[in-house]
Amino acid sequence: MDLIQTIEQWAWIGWLVLILAFLVIEMLTLDFTFLMLSIGGLAGLGADLLGAPIWLQVIIAGVVAAVLVLVLRPPLLRRLRRGEDPTPSNIDALIDLRGRVISTVTSHGGQVKLANGDVWTARTDSGELEPGMPIHVTRIDGATAVVRANDLAAPSPEDTRA
Repeated sequence: MDLIQTIEQWAWIGWLVLILAFLVIEMLTLDFTFLMLSIGGLAGLGADLLGAPIWLQVIIAGVVAAVLVLVLRPPLLRRLRRGEDPTPSNIDALIDLRGRVISTVTSHGGQVKLANGDVWTARTDSGELEPGMPIHVTRIDGATAVVRANDLAAPSPEDTRA
């Protein structure tokens, strides 16, 4: 019985450590999940300061955190992401990008020039693509563009120059 009384007597320190740990993790992730958990910990600390037993403190902290994660977090995330630029970037921007074969592309290698002006090492999943053929990127595998022949001839960067 002495151990339980000691835990209940010093539980407020545990709550403070838990709250601070959740806040530090939240600063690293910026996802609002650990913020909601730290607010739940704050509710547990409040219950401790009001004299609730440890089991009730844990239940209050858990319920408050769960309600906040399920009710408050989704609208906060929507509001935060409302101003994001929906334009794909990095590798996502290269998928379906058109271009032309510079040197013969096989399943082992070759080179293509994409519509954005970049020259990429490329390979194809099937067949062989000859220089000048129009292509489009199906995926990026490391530093290699996986390309496929494009049925509709898209103008290459050289074709658009005057």
